[in-house]
Amino acid sequence: MLTILLVLELCAMFIAAPLAAKGLPMARAVADTLVFAVLVIVVMLSPRPAAILLILLGLGVTVASFPLSLELSPVSTAVLRRGGEILAFSALIWVVAHAVYAPGRITSHRLQGAVVIYLSLATIFASAYSLIWELNPGAFANMVARMGGPEEVATMLYFSLTTLTTVGYGDIVPLDPFARSLANLEAVIGPFFLAITVARLVTMELADRRR
Repeated sequence: MLTILLVLELCAMFIAAPLAAKGLPMARAVADTLVFAVLVIVVMLSPRPAAILLILLGLGVTVASFPLSLELSPVSTAVLRRGGEILAFSALIWVVAHAVYAPGRITSHRLQGAVVIYLSLATIFASAYSLIWELNPGAFANMVARMGGPEEVATMLYFSLTTLTTVGYGDIVPLDPFARSLANLEAVIGPFFLAITVARLVTMELADRRR
């Protein structure tokens, strides 16, 4: 399951999203389908009812935001859509984290699960940045993407990943106080996640070898 999740997430983030930003008509639909498949796999295979409920709730809210966009205000639509994405991927991290950090030998599948968590963190922050941008169009400087267009997803994922990895090219700059605060938080979480994960997995492997 972790291998499938990783492959789907990599395809969605690094192939489908850039193609959508380049204007390929079907790329956005492919990206959304891949993300939907990731969450469906977790729902089907996870033994945790609470996590399944959160994922289904997040998916339901996200899907419902599209037909309701004609009736609701843009602010309400943005909150529903991005809030649903954040909720669904937070539950995904919850499920995968239990598999990655469970007692036992450290296998390649656990490492793949750790990458899934890392990429999911970037997705959550990208959704949060998108929400801030939709609420405040001047929240970021040097933004060339069109709000609401297919390139928005790729641009926010790019900014989120460069922040999470602390690369920080500086081409996109957060101006809104909440965007700056989120960027600071993401920049702190990125190195801490890697350090804590490596320490945890090494400790688990050594403890398992002593048995």
